[in-house]
Amino acid sequence: MLETREVYRNAWMTVREDDIRRADGSTGIYGVVDKPHYALIIPLDGERLHLVEQFRYPVGLRRWEFCQGTAPDLASVEAKELAARELREETGLVASELVELGVLDVAPGMSSQRGTVFLATGLTEGPHEREVEEQDMRTAWFHRAEVEAMIARGEISDAQTVAAYMLLLLHESRQPNR
Repeated sequence: MLETREVYRNAWMTVREDDIRRADGSTGIYGVVDKPHYALIIPLDGERLHLVEQFRYPVGLRRWEFCQGTAPDLASVEAKELAARELREETGLVASELVELGVLDVAPGMSSQRGTVFLATGLTEGPHEREVEEQDMRTAWFHRAEVEAMIARGEISDAQTVAAYMLLLLHESRQPNR
């Protein structure tokens, strides 16, 4: 990178423009969306998965997905702590166990954001603590077969949710007696 400049900032992200030199020596420009690390949580109770649904402004649609989020004001928070907070905030669930399943890059061609995926088990229900931006959020339990059918039909199209479900399947395939 030859030079960088911030072109936009809000409480959730910054956008920067980098002047770069490519491997062949030519110069160019790269636009990058910087967002803090996020946590995505897969609440699992037997064969049931807990999803959230909310309106996603950029695509203009309501979408079912696993709960996920970042710390407010671009803060950096340890991934497991963030996962527990997001789970409670969005769903009211508290997990007795959070197991890290892997890390996902959101859109590495344009964003620096990465996220850690957690499996949440030993769940206790309580009141949610949603932020004002999440006031239209709904939550529901779905049987695993129903979630898979929703993915196949395109009703669940959030890339992080689909990728996280794959991480869950890989995790389960490595468990004895499964």
